[in-house]
Amino acid sequence: MDSFEINKILAAILIVALLLIGIGKISNVIFYVEKPKSPSYMVEVNETIAKSAIEIATDEKKIDIKALMALGDAASGEKIFKKCAACHSIVKGGKNNIGPALYNVVGRQVGAINDYKYSKAMSNYENVWSFEELNGYLIKPAKWIKGTKMAFAGLRKEKDRASVIKYLNQNSDNPLPLP
Repeated sequence: MDSFEINKILAAILIVALLLIGIGKISNVIFYVEKPKSPSYMVEVNETIAKSAIEIATDEKKIDIKALMALGDAASGEKIFKKCAACHSIVKGGKNNIGPALYNVVGRQVGAINDYKYSKAMSNYENVWSFEELNGYLIKPAKWIKGTKMAFAGLRKEKDRASVIKYLNQNSDNPLPLP
């Protein structure tokens, strides 16, 4: 097959495509359909269903911290904390590393260590490291406090988070009572 035959085939395909597009445009001009100014029917939404959907969405953010904390134990939290130890120290009087020292962190104001340079988001976050706050943060730090410079992926398992939180609480001068 020579190049002249290939050109004829490609030209035929191109003409068919242009013809289909042209017919579509011409039919839109000939058969103009005016859109209605108001909808012809309204869909009624049951307000109780809409409210319950909103309540479900907010309930997902709430967690039973008492049940969560019952899952973990400080001994396994110490093992899991080794992932954190690359950036954080947990010993009393420990120095700040890439991340701030975490001794006495439970119950402390977020971004409260004076000799550590926190991200702007962490410095402006006015909360206390409670059990609930730590749990939310440890799920995915960048999602919990948007703009934080902590690049940790998070702990997906509830038992792991509860164990780490118990371990952090244990490493304090005045551990908070568990919920």
